[in-house]
Amino acid sequence: MIEGSSINVESINAPKSMVGIDFSDHLNYWNNNLPALMITNTSFYRNKNYHEPTDTPETLDYDKMAEVVKGVYWAIVNMK
Repeated sequence: MIEGSSINVESINAPKSMVGIDFSDHLNYWNNNLPALMITNTSFYRNKNYHEPTDTPETLDYDKMAEVVKGVYWAIVNMK
């Protein structure tokens, strides 16, 4: 559990060479020597609808998404 949220969180500090670690928009920042953070639920490994025609609003878990936002907000506000 992350403070400020009821969602379970796993963390990894992985090298750029790890397959899939650069499958998001943060890659453009890395390529320009800017620090970037990726927050993911690894959806394409778990959700058959990801980036498919069936990837529609009713297939999303909005309650879980809200918990992620709350947790990220808490982490940012409480950064040291």
